[in-house]
Amino acid sequence: MKIFMHKLMTSVALTLIAAPAFAAEEGPFFSLRNNEFVVGVAFIAFIGLLIYMGVPKKVGGMLDDRATGIKNALDEARLLREEAKALLASYEAKQREVIEQSARIVATAKSEAEAAAVQAKADLQASIARRLAAAEEQLESSVKAAERAVRDQAISVSVAVAADVLKRQMTADQAAAAIDSSIAQVAAKLH
Repeated sequence: MKIFMHKLMTSVALTLIAAPAFAAEEGPFFSLRNNEFVVGVAFIAFIGLLIYMGVPKKVGGMLDDRATGIKNALDEARLLREEAKALLASYEAKQREVIEQSARIVATAKSEAEAAAVQAKADLQASIARRLAAAEEQLESSVKAAERAVRDQAISVSVAVAADVLKRQMTADQAAAAIDSSIAQVAAKLH
């Protein structure tokens, strides 16, 4: 209260000292008919009333409360920013890990595909070799069968030709003697 009174007295003294400067009309400045004086006194009284009622303290308290709220909001925003940075770093690390894992999967799949292609090529070559071997065996068997058939046919034709030639050259007695001789040879071989 002492400070308030000191400030009020200082304000009134300054107003009184500056009074001649406020005089706009002819006549005394310290008169209730002088508008500037009345407004000046009313203004000083209003300021004094505001100070007496503690408005500056209340406004200061409100501003302090507002500043504290802003500081708390800034602190919270700073914390949220740090959490967001940590979360972003975590997601970036996970993204890098996923990219590395997908690269490993692609590399593994590529190597498996190459191995499967090599195996398929080897299997195909083995299958072709087996089929070629089977075809060669079948061809060889067919050649042997054809040779046998030709030989059998040649023997049949030769026997027929020989029989025909012998038939023309041989008499009935010679044929009977040849048959008897052949039977004797077969009998000797069987015993």
